[in-house]
Amino acid sequence: MSVQTFDVIVIGAGPVGENAAARVVRGGLTAALVEHERFGGECSYWACIPSKALLRPGNLLAAAKRVPGVPVGEKLDAEAVFARRDYFTSKGDDSGQVKWAKDTDIAPIRGHGRITGEREVTVGEDVLVARRAVVVCTGSVPSVPSIPGLNDIQYWGSREATSASEVPARLGVLGGGVVGVEMAQAWAKLGSKVDLVISGDVPLPRMAGFVGEAVLKGLRDDGITVHTGSGLDRVSSVDGDTRLELRGGGQITVDKLLVATGRRPATKDLGLESIGLDAGSALTVDDSGRVSKIEGGWLFAAGDVTGRAPLTHQGKYAARALGDVIAAEARGETFDAAPWSTYAATADHHAVPQVVFTDPEVASVGLAGAEDGKPHRVVDIDIAVAGSSLHADGYEGKARIVVDTERGVLVGVTFVGQDVAEMLHAATIAIVGEVPLHRLWHAVPAFPTVNEVWLRLLEEYGL
Repeated sequence: MSVQTFDVIVIGAGPVGENAAARVVRGGLTAALVEHERFGGECSYWACIPSKALLRPGNLLAAAKRVPGVPVGEKLDAEAVFARRDYFTSKGDDSGQVKWAKDTDIAPIRGHGRITGEREVTVGEDVLVARRAVVVCTGSVPSVPSIPGLNDIQYWGSREATSASEVPARLGVLGGGVVGVEMAQAWAKLGSKVDLVISGDVPLPRMAGFVGEAVLKGLRDDGITVHTGSGLDRVSSVDGDTRLELRGGGQITVDKLLVATGRRPATKDLGLESIGLDAGSALTVDDSGRVSKIEGGWLFAAGDVTGRAPLTHQGKYAARALGDVIAAEARGETFDAAPWSTYAATADHHAVPQVVFTDPEVASVGLAGAEDGKPHRVVDIDIAVAGSSLHADGYEGKARIVVDTERGVLVGVTFVGQDVAEMLHAATIAIVGEVPLHRLWHAVPAFPTVNEVWLRLLEEYGL
């Protein structure tokens, strides 16, 4: 057994953990980064990066077909799509991420880290001691429903769906959230006959209602059969096929089943019980990333593991804030962790941007609609401007702003349509900066771009 001492120990070497470790090193501290799978984490090898690599070619082909005169084929080259995805994921080789850690003066330590005491993490037979803080950035894991027969078949989770290199002839997808709709469409465009089973009337039910309707149409336009208001009563293997028994009657036979029914914080087997916390539960933190229930303030967490804003970019943002807090405290500095300071992840409450990379794309930030009892006004319009007409023949899209009428500022923006993702950051800036609408009126959108929709939204509001 060996004992090593660092200023900070970070458990989990995904993008969130990498940012936390890099930030404290930038602040003059030493850091160890512990990872039991691949340095670079879920997003780099199984989630954000490979899923978008699979989605982009199909969306691009569809976009090209909407502009006359562009010579395009009728289908994708699946092998080329898989090869491009493998390039971005380095085929699972994390040596580049390990090198990055070393070059950043972070000590990479491979193994399963468990908290075994105050400021103490055990990795195998080795003990790591933190002078200042332990930071948990272990992300999330799939939440799998209890369905009779499911454990008797080899089903796909999100990892299998983003890493497979053969196109199943028939794919069943359970779940109408982001993973479900993105992977249903990606594999349909690659040639699978896809059946998507969702519990509601439309997918993406937490977003503005018109979003689900638009995405549902996009899925069906790609030949996906969407079973709404449904679920699975039973799963079984019959003559090498997978049979899905639908809630309310009916059956589907598929070659593969993707279960995409959400995720939960990855806090089991971390040793949390040794410090009085519940294993398996989210780690509740304040805006500075400090775990609320631990005396002495030495335990921090960021990312999906906190349950706050389970998106990679928000986790990285929170990691930078807590890194600055730890470094400032180590230097004995007095600082104010006020909202919107560098020491607080305030945007988690007000301005969380998200993109769903389906066709049509969905881009949203802030509120999806008016909140009861608040001075909110919602403005919805079609995205029908010169820029969108030139962008694609038959362009279909919608836009929404949610306005705090007392303060005259935006508190929510939603777009759905082809290529709307790149319009999202302007909305995020407007919300974070609390730009008054009368001043936003002077941010003139370039002609002819899809961003002209901003002018039409403000005109519809009454400016």
